[in-house]
Amino acid sequence: MLKRPEQNEYDPYFSRYIELVPEDDILAFHDRQRNRINVFFGHLSEEQGSHRHERGKWSFKEVLGHISDSERVMSYWMLSVARGDTMKLLGYDQDTYVNNGCFGEHTIPELLVDFEAVRQATRTLMTTIAETDWLRAGHVADKAVTARSLLYVMAGHTEHHLHVIRQQFGR
Repeated sequence: MLKRPEQNEYDPYFSRYIELVPEDDILAFHDRQRNRINVFFGHLSEEQGSHRHERGKWSFKEVLGHISDSERVMSYWMLSVARGDTMKLLGYDQDTYVNNGCFGEHTIPELLVDFEAVRQATRTLMTTIAETDWLRAGHVADKAVTARSLLYVMAGHTEHHLHVIRQQFGR
């Protein structure tokens, strides 16, 4: 079982995400989170999925697409750090990704299939990382991190968006 990362394993910037992950088994948390996403988004109509809480804000479909894209990017970061790549990894512009994601052209079930594929790929990637490699350090967006902390950042980022959409949806 992967334990919660120590504060010296990540830049304070990432604490806002890591703090959203409870101190239990991160693999089980990833699975429960996947189920919660499927339940929430699976109950939305296409009209609800296209709804924007405010003008200029992302629709629920765009949030789901963003969650999937972010997990792709963060999984790459985690892979790179765990494998010992010493290159400084760049951040990404989330708005550019969402604006060019064409998420509104897809149905919610299609976006959920994509999310499931990304989450499953993350899950299988986790199994290829040796216990000692989770503590390997690297740099992402000029911030020092371990592979383990990135797994928690990934889960916390998704949790952040689940909190936001629950507030917007009134649940």
